[in-house]
Amino acid sequence: MPVMSRFERAYCCSSMWRSSSSAIARELRAQRLGHDILEIGSGSGSVAQQLLSSEPELAWTAIDIDPQMTRAAAARLSGFPNASAKTGDATALPFGDDSFDSVVSCLMLHHIIDWEKAVAEVARVLRPGGAFVGYDLVRTPLAGLFHRLDGSPHRLLVPGEFDAECARNGLTVSLQSSLLGHVMRFVARNKREEK
Repeated sequence: MPVMSRFERAYCCSSMWRSSSSAIARELRAQRLGHDILEIGSGSGSVAQQLLSSEPELAWTAIDIDPQMTRAAAARLSGFPNASAKTGDATALPFGDDSFDSVVSCLMLHHIIDWEKAVAEVARVLRPGGAFVGYDLVRTPLAGLFHRLDGSPHRLLVPGEFDAECARNGLTVSLQSSLLGHVMRFVARNKREEK
């Protein structure tokens, strides 16, 4: 089973990430996420905890490929009755079609070499009108250097390629750039009609 590098795992459990996840949660609250939410690549569950602290009625499923991160998320989310954490692969989600109102992804897609499969899986599990919402690193020299030094597998995103892949899977995407062009924020809506 793939795992995060030591640096990534330490960062996902750090106070710096908790602070960042607080800001991310504030922005996510402004989205129409619905009730049933899947977070792919949830890490230690910090984003979920931030959102659930103010909206405990949400049904939140956190999934991560790293069993150690899944255990950390399960512990962090144990006080929320509608939250769960599972070990799983974003490119082969263990959920039925049309299972979630929203899928959240915070700085993890670039760790999936074949992230197109993850986008296809997100589109499959999203309900009609649902939203794929998140942030990710853009292919820039600085982001590339950092990940080469870290040694973790990665394939940084190119906004145009991400946009095209979303469109191929029936998602209409809106992209915004931040942090001097190193990060993109996205909201991709499922255009499918109810069956």
